[in-house]
Amino acid sequence: MVQAKPELKARARELRRAGKTYDEIVTELGVSKSSVSPWVRDLPKPPTPPARLRRMIEARWAPHRRATALRRLETKLAAAREIGRMTDRELFLVGVGLYWAEGTKSRPYRPKERVAFINSDPEMIQVYLAWLSLLGVAADRLRFYVMIHESADVGAAERYWADLTGMDAAAFGKTTLKRHNPKTVRKNVGEDYHGCLVVHVLDGADLYRRIEGWWYGIVVGAKSTV
Repeated sequence: MVQAKPELKARARELRRAGKTYDEIVTELGVSKSSVSPWVRDLPKPPTPPARLRRMIEARWAPHRRATALRRLETKLAAAREIGRMTDRELFLVGVGLYWAEGTKSRPYRPKERVAFINSDPEMIQVYLAWLSLLGVAADRLRFYVMIHESADVGAAERYWADLTGMDAAAFGKTTLKRHNPKTVRKNVGEDYHGCLVVHVLDGADLYRRIEGWWYGIVVGAKSTV
């Protein structure tokens, strides 16, 4: 055993220079840490391997992230309780603002009085559909279109939006596929990516004019409070 130590020491120093930890050297050579330490302690400490460094960082920040997530949830729930049950008028005003922010609008250079709303947020779609229902827009006046990248699971996205809206497949038009650019680094990928849903209201010119008027009324009302 005594004669083998110089070889073990040399191998230990070689492993240490290669970036191995004490535990890894002990495991490979089958010696104690107390033996390894005097053999290699004069060597520079190797940089922490990226994978181990990530684990160390995660372990250090995990409690903070959990506490932050808890505070975020508590704040969100407290804010939700402040809203409570909405009145029809509240939903009406929210819907007007929602449409004017996200819906299609007629422009002087492109006059087109139609009601179309597009969004990828399922909860926003649900609020919008609740608003249309409040306005008395019948379900048979609605047409839906999915817009999604061609590299995504198109069938799953179509089923997702159909389930969310509760509408029959007959209410859905042909899906629009966006061409995939491999040079673009997209973050909206994975199982949670469902593309966007377009909601059209048939014969919506009169409704569009009313929406435009409602929004103007909100603007005038807001200015009068200043």
